[in-house]
Amino acid sequence: MNANALLDFTGLPRFDAITSADVQPAINELLAEARALVEQLTTGNVAATWNDFAAPLGDGIERLSRAWGIVAHLHSVNDIPEWREAYNSMLPAVSRFYAELGQNLKLFAGYKAIRESAEYPQLSLARRRIIDNEIRDFRLSGAELPEEKKPRFQAIQEELARLAARFSENLLDATNAFAEIVSDEAELAGLPDDVKQAAREAALKDAEAGTPASWKFTLHMPSYLPVMQYADSRRLRAAMYRAYATRAAEFGPSELDNTPLILRILELRREAAQLLGYTNHAEVSLVPKMAESVAQVLAFLRDLAIKARPFAEQDIAELRDFARQELGLETLESWDVGYASEKLLQARYAFSEQDVEQYFGEEKVLAGLFHVVETLFGVRIKPDSAPVWHEDVRFFRIEAQVGGNSMPNAEKDAVAGELIGQFYLDLYARETKRGGAWMDEAIARRRIAGHTSVGIQKPVAYLNCNFSRPVGSKPATFTHNEVSTLFHETGHGLHHLLTRCEELGVSGIHGVEWDAVELPSQFMENYCWDWGVLQQMTAHVDTGAPLPRVLFDKMLAAKNFQSGLQNVRQLEFSLFDLLLHCDFDPAGNTSILDLLAEVRREVAVIVPPVWHRLPNSFSHIFAGGYGAGYFSYKWAEVLSADCFAAFEEAGDPFDPVTGKRFLDEILSVGGTRPALDNFRAFRGREPQVDALLRHSGMIPA
Repeated sequence: MNANALLDFTGLPRFDAITSADVQPAINELLAEARALVEQLTTGNVAATWNDFAAPLGDGIERLSRAWGIVAHLHSVNDIPEWREAYNSMLPAVSRFYAELGQNLKLFAGYKAIRESAEYPQLSLARRRIIDNEIRDFRLSGAELPEEKKPRFQAIQEELARLAARFSENLLDATNAFAEIVSDEAELAGLPDDVKQAAREAALKDAEAGTPASWKFTLHMPSYLPVMQYADSRRLRAAMYRAYATRAAEFGPSELDNTPLILRILELRREAAQLLGYTNHAEVSLVPKMAESVAQVLAFLRDLAIKARPFAEQDIAELRDFARQELGLETLESWDVGYASEKLLQARYAFSEQDVEQYFGEEKVLAGLFHVVETLFGVRIKPDSAPVWHEDVRFFRIEAQVGGNSMPNAEKDAVAGELIGQFYLDLYARETKRGGAWMDEAIARRRIAGHTSVGIQKPVAYLNCNFSRPVGSKPATFTHNEVSTLFHETGHGLHHLLTRCEELGVSGIHGVEWDAVELPSQFMENYCWDWGVLQQMTAHVDTGAPLPRVLFDKMLAAKNFQSGLQNVRQLEFSLFDLLLHCDFDPAGNTSILDLLAEVRREVAVIVPPVWHRLPNSFSHIFAGGYGAGYFSYKWAEVLSADCFAAFEEAGDPFDPVTGKRFLDEILSVGGTRPALDNFRAFRGREPQVDALLRHSGMIPA
C-alpha cells in the first residue's frame, strides 16, 4: 500500500489516513504522471483512435481528478488552516495543468482526427458524444488561440481559480467572525426551546474559553434562520440581518472584503471571453448549455417575471397589511419579513413551521427518503462502513433489488444485492464547513480498461447539508424546507449513482448540460408533499405520533404561501447574474449595485436596505460554477415539474412504468445524449411551462 494515502486508488478514499501533508507530494506526482501521459500520446506514433488515444487519455487523467477532488472536498468540509494552505498551495499548479491541457493543439488534433475518421460513425453514442464534447471544450479552453495569446488565457484561468477559492474562504471566515451575545433572556421570546438550548450550549463553550455569555447566536443557518423567523425581539432580528447581509463586504475587515475579488473576476471573465472571440462571459457560458442564446434566456426569465410579479405584489401587500394591523409594524423592514411571514402563516393556516419540525426527526426522514428511492427505482439502501472526515458523517450503499428497475446494465437483469453505488451523508453545520447544501462526486462509474464485466468502477457521491445537529438528548429535527433540501441533494446523488454509462466523460452528471443538471434534484422535491410519503417519514420526537392528516392538509393549503415572492426572488438573482456577465462593464461608470438596483426595479417587490451586499456572498456565481448560469434553476424547474406531471397523469407518484421510464430516459443515460433528447424520450414532446405554473399556484390546478 502506498505510504501516501492520497495516492491509493484501490478503493474508497482513506479519510482516516489522508493528511494535509500528503497533498503536495501526491498532487505533484500525479501531475508529473499526467504530463508524461500527454507527452506519450502527442509525441509517439499513437494512432488517433478511441482505444489508442481517447480512452488512455481519459483514464489516465482520472487519477489526478480523483485525488484533487478529495483535496477540494476536504477544503469545503474541513476548512481548517492546514487544509486551506494545502489546497491553495497546489491550486495554481492544478489550474495551470488543466489550462495547458485544454490548449494542447496535438490533443485537439487527435480528437478532431477521430471525428473525421471512418471509426467515428462506428463508435457508441456515448463515445461520439465524448469526442464532440472534447472538441467543443478544447475550443472553449483556447486551443485555437494564436500561440502568443495562450499564456495570457492560461494565466486568467489560474487567477480565476485562486479568486474563487479566496471568495469562498472570505465568506466562511466572515460568517464565523460574527456572534451576537444575548444576556437578557427577554430577548429570546418567541424562539423555539431547542434553538435557545443550542445558543446556550454555544455560549457555555465560549465561556470555557474565558468569554462570559448567556446565549450565543451565529450566522450559520441553524442559528440564523430561527432568529429571523421566530424572535420577537426586533433589535435581535435587525442585528442578525445586518451582519448576515454585509458579510465579506467593506463594512468588515478589509482582508475579508469580496468586493475587489468580484470586480477582478468579472474583468477576467470578460477578457477571457473576448480572447475566445465572444462578446462576454454569458455567451461563453451558454455554449455547453441547453439554452441557445442570451436573448432566449432573458426572454424566458422576463416572461416568468411577468407571470409571477402580480402574485408577488399580492403577497407583499397582504404581508404589509398584516404586519401593520396585527403586529404593530407600520413599516415592514427587511428583517421583519421572515418573522411577519411566519406569523401570517400561523394566522392563516393555524400551524407553525416549528410545529411541523417536531415530526421530522432525522432517522424517520432518512427512512422515508430511502423508501421513496427504493420504491421508485428498484434499489435497496443500506448502512455501510468507510473511513470518514468527521464523526458526524454517515455512509450508505445502494444495491439492486431482484427484478428491480435499477439494472446496472440495460442488457442484463439485476442481481439481487449487486452493488450499484455508495454515498457519504454529512448533514450538520460546522464552523469549518462551507455553507449551503451540495452534492459532489467522489468516484464516477466507468468500465476499467482491459477488464471484463466485473471491471466496473462503482460510483460514490458526497451529499452535504448544513442542518442543526442534535441538541442535548433530543435527536436532530429538520424543517420541512430542510427535508426538501435533503431530497434535492439526493436527486443530484441519484443522477450520479444510478447511471448505467460506462464511459467516464458522460457517466452520471458528466457531460450533462448545466441548465438540465437540476432536473433530478428538483424532481425529487415533489415527494416531500406526498401524504403517503409523509405518513412513513414522520414521528413526533416526544410522542412518536405520525404527522396528523389535519396538519398535513394545512401544510398543503400553505404550499404556495408567498410563492410569488419566492419566484421573483429567484428571478432577481437569475437576471442579475446574467446581465452582470452580459451587459456589465467592470471598467464602466455603472456599479454592480446600480445594476442590481435596476434588476430589482424590474422584477422585485421587496427592496433590501442600501447597505445590503448580496453580491459579496453570492458564492454560486463567483465561487460555485454558476456564473451566467444561475438561471439554470428556473430552466430546469420547468423540466422537473413537467416530468413529475407524467406521474400525476398516471395517477400514482410511484407508478412503476413511469418510474422505470424516468430512470431509463433521464437518470441512467447521463450525458450520453442532449438533455432535451432525454426529456423528449421521457415525455414524448417538447417541455411545457404549465406544470411549473400550476405547481407554483400561478394557474388553476
